[in-house]
Amino acid sequence: RLQEFVTVLVRDPRTQKEDSWHSYIDYEIFIHTNSMCFTRKTSCVRRRFREFVWLRQRLQSNAVLIQLPELPSKTPFFNVNNPHHVDHRRQGLQEFLEKILQNALLLSDSRLHLFLQTQLSPEDMEACVSGQTKYSVADAIHKFASLNRRFPIEDEERKKEKNDADSDSESSSSGLGHSDDSISRGCKASSASEES
Repeated sequence: RLQEFVTVLVRDPRTQKEDSWHSYIDYEIFIHTNSMCFTRKTSCVRRRFREFVWLRQRLQSNAVLIQLPELPSKTPFFNVNNPHHVDHRRQGLQEFLEKILQNALLLSDSRLHLFLQTQLSPEDMEACVSGQTKYSVADAIHKFASLNRRFPIEDEERKKEKNDADSDSESSSSGLGHSDDSISRGCKASSASEES
């Protein structure tokens, strides 16, 4: 039986303008896993620091007896234009998620999955978890699991465009099917070498 793994990366910090005076940084959270706990095996969403703070508070209120890992400290001098500040925070957020994902009790919290695998706002995540939305947690994750999946209708349009674009780019390689094979061969080779 394969060892379960969850890879989480916090990467690609981007400055987002809130209004003419305020900007904030959000980070991409990339998940790759074979864990049964996760609805989707890979996902990519963007979250800002304040949403991590919300997540930690919610997880803590659910898991009273667990000492949750700390978030990187909220410094009054944090400067969105200082690459060192931004990267230090990014690393801290990644370590926070890595520790949380090692805890089976926290992994059972639906909010964590919505946070990691949807673009829902904290308010929408709360509503979903408490059953006030038409969609279940799993539905939400299927619907909103990647950055460009905010609105399903738009998404269908995009998929058509993407497929057209994909077939163009693929034709320059050695036929459609081969690119996938070489990827999976590469994976098999690397996992075989790990076992020996």
